[in-house]
Amino acid sequence: MKRIVLLCAAGMSTSLLVRKIREAAEKKNYECTVNAYAIAEAESFKDSADIMLLGPQVRFQLNNVKDACPGVPVESIDPVLYGQMNGEKVLEHIISILGE
Repeated sequence: MKRIVLLCAAGMSTSLLVRKIREAAEKKNYECTVNAYAIAEAESFKDSADIMLLGPQVRFQLNNVKDACPGVPVESIDPVLYGQMNGEKVLEHIISILGE
């Protein structure tokens, strides 16, 4: 089971997208957990997350998170997909990054 971590300013604004990704995963029978946290918590997931995605509002922190979490894929969520709350497309991107 893959552990997907979404990071945003306070861990709140991505909650709708988390729900949409979970719904998309359920439709695809893709086993994963998806949760949102404040970007300040990123380093605490470096040993347990399979992938970390940054919300557009914190994408300027991308290199800092990559440096703090070596070995974990860290990406910024496409702002258009984020704005559309397109959980299906975000999940497809996650799956492609993880090579599944």
